[in-house]
Amino acid sequence: MPSSSSVRKANIITGGLAFGESPRWHDGRLWLCNWGTGEIVAVDEDGKREIMLTMPAVLPFSIDWLPDGRLLVVSGREGLLLRREADGTLATHADLRQLSKNPWNEIVVDGRGNVYVNGGGPAPAPGEHFGPGTIVLITPDGTVRQVAEDIAFANGMAVTPDNRTLIVAESHARRLTAFAIGEDGSLSRRRVWADLGDDFPDGICTDAEGCVWYADVPNRHCVRVREGGEKIDRVEVDRGCFACMLGGSDGRTLFILAAEWRGFENMVSDARTGQVLSIAASSPGAGWPSYTSGTRW
Repeated sequence: MPSSSSVRKANIITGGLAFGESPRWHDGRLWLCNWGTGEIVAVDEDGKREIMLTMPAVLPFSIDWLPDGRLLVVSGREGLLLRREADGTLATHADLRQLSKNPWNEIVVDGRGNVYVNGGGPAPAPGEHFGPGTIVLITPDGTVRQVAEDIAFANGMAVTPDNRTLIVAESHARRLTAFAIGEDGSLSRRRVWADLGDDFPDGICTDAEGCVWYADVPNRHCVRVREGGEKIDRVEVDRGCFACMLGGSDGRTLFILAAEWRGFENMVSDARTGQVLSIAASSPGAGWPSYTSGTRW
């Protein structure tokens, strides 16, 4: 970490969660997936929380919204992208089982309504929990196709405000990787956006200055990094950081989802060490996932 970077502590907003994942700022609250319980929860800035939806999936599952305001849920082990209708029922938006029988992980919807989901991919090697991941695209007309492959444990994704670049966390490669987004939503011109050294990026979000915040489980921190790899801010936590999201009334609050990490085999248990933390950020959120429900392209 460069000497110019700062190290700060966050405030606890709420606790007692299993594993918080896939945070999104939506309609004035932080929404998250409580892995291990099947709950989608909304939390306000004072820590009051409400269960918005309970689903059969235990983990992994992740969320984002279509431009028309309908909630999308990736049911990872089932290989389905679900859509919540106005009456509260869940309909199949896309069937991903045709592309892979392995679990799917994260989702981001860009400003044009293109949906990107990662995970899946080839079967893991013996002794491994995850094989090389892929990224699939679901276009507004419902077409499903793979647009990237060989992702080293595909985790958080974000799209820049101009809808021209998708950034994905490759946790096992310890880097953020960028793709150019074509007019048809395809991904090309793969490049390393930031080599993160000894860090393992998990969930990510982008800000108005073009930086990325990433959460890191084993190193128990969230870090703000510029393209090229310069780390300029760091928030230390006493447990693993799984994901982060910029939100709040002006987009300048960084929310962190943290929990004690006890290994993949213990992710579903009675432990409730998950927390939502917050800290002021110098630059507001930008791009997608969006901290507002404002205009999309």
